[in-house]
Amino acid sequence: MIVNRRYIIQFAIALVALVYLGKLFSIQVMDGNYKLAAENNIVQRVIEYPYRGLIYDRNNKLIVYNNPVYDLMVIPKEAKVADTLAFCQLFDITKEEFEGKLQSAKKYSYVKASTFMKQLSSEKFARIQDMLIDYPGFFIQARTVRAYPYPVLSNTLGYIGEISDRRLKADSAKYYRSGDYIGINGLESMYEEPLRGKRGIQYKMVNVRGIQKGAFKQGDFDTLSIPGQNITSTIDIELQAYAEELLAGKVGSVVAIEPATGEILSIVSSPGFDPNLLSGRDFGKNYLALQQDSLKPLINRPASAMYPPGSIFKIVQTLIGLQEGVLTEDFSHFCNRRPVNCHNHPNPVNLHGAIQHSCNPYFYHVFRKIINQEVSENTYEDSQIGLRKWKGYVENFGLGHSLGTDIVNERAGQIPGPEYYDKIYGAKRWKFSTVYSLSIGQGEMLVNPMQMANLAAIVANRGYYITPHIVKSISGENDIPAEFKERRSVGIDPQHFNVVVDGMQDALRGTANKAIIKDIVICGKTGTAQNPHGEDHSVFMAFAPKENPQIAIAVYVENAGWGGRAAASTASLLIEKHIRGSITRPKLEEYVKIGDFAQ
Repeated sequence: MIVNRRYIIQFAIALVALVYLGKLFSIQVMDGNYKLAAENNIVQRVIEYPYRGLIYDRNNKLIVYNNPVYDLMVIPKEAKVADTLAFCQLFDITKEEFEGKLQSAKKYSYVKASTFMKQLSSEKFARIQDMLIDYPGFFIQARTVRAYPYPVLSNTLGYIGEISDRRLKADSAKYYRSGDYIGINGLESMYEEPLRGKRGIQYKMVNVRGIQKGAFKQGDFDTLSIPGQNITSTIDIELQAYAEELLAGKVGSVVAIEPATGEILSIVSSPGFDPNLLSGRDFGKNYLALQQDSLKPLINRPASAMYPPGSIFKIVQTLIGLQEGVLTEDFSHFCNRRPVNCHNHPNPVNLHGAIQHSCNPYFYHVFRKIINQEVSENTYEDSQIGLRKWKGYVENFGLGHSLGTDIVNERAGQIPGPEYYDKIYGAKRWKFSTVYSLSIGQGEMLVNPMQMANLAAIVANRGYYITPHIVKSISGENDIPAEFKERRSVGIDPQHFNVVVDGMQDALRGTANKAIIKDIVICGKTGTAQNPHGEDHSVFMAFAPKENPQIAIAVYVENAGWGGRAAASTASLLIEKHIRGSITRPKLEEYVKIGDFAQ
């Protein structure tokens, strides 16, 4: 049977038509991908960055807030600039800069938005916003940068900046994207997660010229940004500002702690800088200038700088000797200035007098008794046993290791033990006479100013400390880490602190008379740390009042000589400021501000 060719052709045409109709039905009705792709041509995805959490001082004074800025974004595929010269004039850039920025955006992605110009001010945005409709593919994205009403506390607060490629690759949670801002240093970095909040996304309908025409699907696909959590710090910003004023023009540190809580009241690194310098469009230029400064203002000295503690370490030697039973309050020694030199003071001295007058030979003999307890008949082995035990005691005071504060870049310092000297001299080739400089806080021993202030807090508390910290609460809740609430005993019987505290009280009439305040009993200890490169460093640690102490403090002023002058005077003024709220000794204040510590 012969089939009519006409029917075959008609059947083939009908079959092809059915296939096409089926495919069209699938595309338009069953599969939403094509519809979504079409809608994407008129939908703009806008990231809504959250407000970063604010930072307050302990008295609820605002010390860090957010300033609005605007990033000019570009999608290279959609970018159309008919008059390049007019565009460049509008944004104050050259044609070469325009071409370079556009090329960089294309390298990142031809179809994804990237930053064309960063951090336009509110004034600049107000001038250009109505003209953006002439430039399809360009749009504004609102951001915020940090601002600081007080030009202090720069190293401790830290700063925010654009995330680096290294940090981006290390982000295992994949939260961050290229161009995001992140806490880079200081408190901003340590508490990045609660401060940053959570970004949102908005989908906007735009016409062919890029003009927004409203929300896509009535905002059903939008997610709201969640602001970062506010932080209340432990800092007293008025005390902080005054401390920075006193240290202006000097190189050094101040750390003040509330002994009962471990809360840091003030932390100064001098020289410092105005934190506003590292916020805004001039960040790169200002950072480079600070980095090249020979005085290194970017270093946070309280946590990172390491020095020999000097005579303040005699307090630790005293407590170890009493605990070990090799020292009593009645032990007396005649100061003959051998084998370590000393200064003029009454002779002989008992333990109280040795602390009061900071007698070097006295503590040389105390240290010798701690190290050489004749546990072994071999002198070298005996020194090794004694030094190992001594090092264990010292580390209980928070020395020789990181305290675990919430201050970034905290260094451990150094407390040498047997292994250290074995490397230098060889096993059983050193003894007490090799390491005796440790007796007065010199030699290979290094601590940072934070550890010095914590030592003052230990004595104030008569035997324990709470890890120093700078955050008091997050979002008004007392949800700081548990380690910032835990008491840490140093392993010394509380009864041994009585003679130390009394000696420190009388030290102000011995080596630190400039620190005396009428009606406020200060217990302090001076130190003069040897410096082979110039003038010695001035050191002072103290707490006050003697009973129920409110403040423990350490001051370190480089190249300022005797500890009873620069450091003690500075600490005394800060103690008075904290306890009384005002200064009653204007001449001493002038003396410290001028900084001529030769007399």
